[in-house]
Amino acid sequence: MHLILLVAVIPALSSSLPAVAMTMPGVLGAALRWFPHYTGQVAWVTAAGTVSMQPQVSGLPGGSVLQSITNGIGAWALVAALVGLIVGAAAWALGSHSQNYQQSYVGKRTVLVSGLAALLIGAAPGIINFFFQAGSKVH
Repeated sequence: MHLILLVAVIPALSSSLPAVAMTMPGVLGAALRWFPHYTGQVAWVTAAGTVSMQPQVSGLPGGSVLQSITNGIGAWALVAALVGLIVGAAAWALGSHSQNYQQSYVGKRTVLVSGLAALLIGAAPGIINFFFQAGSKVH
């Protein structure tokens, strides 16, 4: 990763501010136009720097508590998906036995949504890790 840093403004070098401001694109050129009495050039340097990140639950105080909270929320979400699946299956059965198309449709939809929710809850760590690994390979 390359970073461009503004190192110094060197006064009394052969160009004036309008020339410097006109050759610099973007915000910096516009910012330099605010100093009409300054003449000089801007020295640039490219610093090659890298940063890295290794996520760890124990990296900060309370990390184990955060992990426990996450596990608890996952368990509650799975229980909610199970309740939704049971209620949806009951509504589907009652709707189809009573010839109520709307109730049968809502029951089918509830069963499918609850099943997909359970699938996503179970796959959530894998999905997050997949995208984190894919993102960490971007250079």
